[in-house]
Amino acid sequence: MTSTAAAHEAQASDTTVWPADAVEIARVVGAWGVKGWIKVQPLGRDAQALLAARPWYLQSSATTPSGDAQRSVLDIRQARAHSGTVVALPAGAADRTRAEALRGARVFISRAGFPAAGDGEYYWVDLIGAEVINREGQVLGRVTGLLDTGANDVLCVASAGADPEDRGAERLIPFVAAYIDQVDVAGRRIVVDWSPED
Repeated sequence: MTSTAAAHEAQASDTTVWPADAVEIARVVGAWGVKGWIKVQPLGRDAQALLAARPWYLQSSATTPSGDAQRSVLDIRQARAHSGTVVALPAGAADRTRAEALRGARVFISRAGFPAAGDGEYYWVDLIGAEVINREGQVLGRVTGLLDTGANDVLCVASAGADPEDRGAERLIPFVAAYIDQVDVAGRRIVVDWSPED
C-alpha cells in the first residue's frame, strides 16, 4: 500500500457502506492549514447540501486490486464555507500530510441528506434527466446538465426530435421565469415557453 493510500485509509472508514442515492457534489482540492483540515470545491454555487451532510463519501483516483475505484466513508467533524470553497475537518485528521493525501478525491453525499429546497428553488441533480416540453406539448428533449452563467442558470437540453439530424442536438434554455412555466420534479418534467426552432 502506498503512503498516500495508507493516509487515505487512516482517515476513512468502511468502504462498503455507500447509499444508493449518492450524488457527486464536490472535489477535494487539497489541505487547508496544518491541523488536518481539507479544502473542497463544490460543483455548484450552493454549498448548503455539502455543509449539512454527514458523512461524506469519497471516491479516489486510486483503484482496488480488482480495478474498481477506491471508495470510502469520511466522518466530518466540522465544515464551513470559506472564500467560495468549503473547508472541513475529518475525524482522525492529524496533520496536513494526511489531509493532502485526499487531494483529488470526488465527494459524494446522500441525496436524502440534502436540506429542503426553498419555494421555486431546485437542486441541479433533480433537474438532470427531466423531459422538457413546450406549451404546445412538443417534446424538446431531456436535461443533460446546467450551466452557471453568473447571471442565471441555463438548461442544457439534448434534442429528442424525430429528425435524425436534429437528434442529440443541444438547446440552451435560460432557467428563468420568462421561459420556465412549470417544474415538476416528481414527474421529471419541465414545461417551457420555447419553440423547437429556437
